[in-house]
Amino acid sequence: MDFNGSSSEGSRQVRVRFLTKMPPPLRAPTSAIAVPSNLTRMGLSEIVNLLLKNGNDDYQHQPFDFLVDGELIRMPLDQFLLAKGISAEKVLEIEYIKVVAPGKQQDPLMHDEWVSAVDGSNPSFILTGCYDGSARLWKGGESCSHVLGGHNGAITSVNIIKCEGIHGENNFHLATGSKDRTLRLWMLNAVEPGNYPVEVRAYKILKGHNSSVQSISAAPSGDMLCSGSWDCSIKLWDVKKQPDTEDDSVSVKKRKVGSNTAHGEEPQFEAEAASTLVGHTQCVSSVVWPEADTIYSASWDHSIRQWDVETGKDPWNMVCEKVLNCLDVGGENSALVAAGGSDPILRIWDPRKPGTLAPVFQFASHSSWITACKWHPRSWFHLLSASYDGKVMLWDLRTAWPLAIIDSHKDKVLCTDWWKDDSVISGGADSKLCISSGVSIP
Repeated sequence: MDFNGSSSEGSRQVRVRFLTKMPPPLRAPTSAIAVPSNLTRMGLSEIVNLLLKNGNDDYQHQPFDFLVDGELIRMPLDQFLLAKGISAEKVLEIEYIKVVAPGKQQDPLMHDEWVSAVDGSNPSFILTGCYDGSARLWKGGESCSHVLGGHNGAITSVNIIKCEGIHGENNFHLATGSKDRTLRLWMLNAVEPGNYPVEVRAYKILKGHNSSVQSISAAPSGDMLCSGSWDCSIKLWDVKKQPDTEDDSVSVKKRKVGSNTAHGEEPQFEAEAASTLVGHTQCVSSVVWPEADTIYSASWDHSIRQWDVETGKDPWNMVCEKVLNCLDVGGENSALVAAGGSDPILRIWDPRKPGTLAPVFQFASHSSWITACKWHPRSWFHLLSASYDGKVMLWDLRTAWPLAIIDSHKDKVLCTDWWKDDSVISGGADSKLCISSGVSIP
């Protein structure tokens, strides 16, 4: 079989063996073949598709990515080998995988104001927060089923709480944080029929911050929340605790949007923080609660801190040179810390490595401040970043270049998340919730 492609006659060749962990019929023959050394990944993909097509008339052409020694190829093969000091004299083993990139862009879901927060952790719906002071549930990522109103300021953070056994198994439990200095807890019936959208009021208001709430995160058990604020503090809240007296409740009507008829009353309770973590000297811009006993926070004071929930101490903290806007924990063994801030660089640290506070990865393809970052929930390698440059970028730790650049927004992107394992969702200053699907994460 001729694999000279478009290379000039007499060009140098290299012997390669294509390997994959994918199941048949995506396994090409593993015998070594000679290919032009100046092939790009597109040329390599053409060869693999020819090998897979041979003898299989039903095979459908598809793009592939390629790894050598665990690193994705992002330049001509001969340049890659030279840059990595890999000999071209031996048979080169190249692993091929499916390309990770969105395949479909859904029509955007419009809001009345900036979409400042998004949570895609439930495959049945998307939760968004908006600068109009309301949160919204988008059933199936298509239509707004519930409007969560009541905040007196822009919503800055939203969270779907995974708390089984609270108020019954058919309910969703949600939390929102706002510039009005409060958090609110919401309960929605998962099987509640009705004419959508339905307006819902919070069943509990959490008060205690002296300034805007910037970020919230629920404990893995779902029984606690933490919040970071412009008042420089992190507060912990008991989600399950009920008020001691009925004096703490406020009667709130529950109405359908556009209807003047109340169809029920619900008590709305107020609660104070269970504890406060102090140490940051400027705005706490992002908090994450990945493990029962550990909280991570990022701040405008240029620091990332790891908190022991039981003692309230921060045994690990790291100072960088920039204001930090966002933070997430994931990757290998859910141990890597990704953060972005007031420059175009997404940085990743590994707290397990003693004696150094230098990032283990840095990605610099954005052109403005980074506003959000999010690890894929089950991949060691893949994460998202969003920026004021209007783009969402999909990264793989095995290459310094983004796998995909999603530019569906026409203004600043303020938030991003994964949804249903294979979709990227994002919100921005153009008042859009954008959904890009078909991302195949191996």
